[in-house]
Amino acid sequence: MPVSKERLADIDAIPDDGLDTSDIPEMDEKFFATAKLVMPPGASKKAVSLRVDEDVFDWFKAQGKGHLSRMNAVLRAYMLANRGA
Repeated sequence: MPVSKERLADIDAIPDDGLDTSDIPEMDEKFFATAKLVMPPGASKKAVSLRVDEDVFDWFKAQGKGHLSRMNAVLRAYMLANRGA
């Protein structure tokens, strides 16, 4: 269900101490140990050449198979969080 821009502005105006988050479980190490990456269906890929810091690439690669997909997921999350900013 889409949310109107006005409603989003109302929600954004609520101060942090006015939010009840008591029903949200903590995201502890156990959560992240069992978390699974879910990619959006039907997302087409584009081959690019990209320079990244060696330590950043090595860290993702050390996580195992799918490191490039995880890097894409991080970029997607950043894009979605900053779209329209």
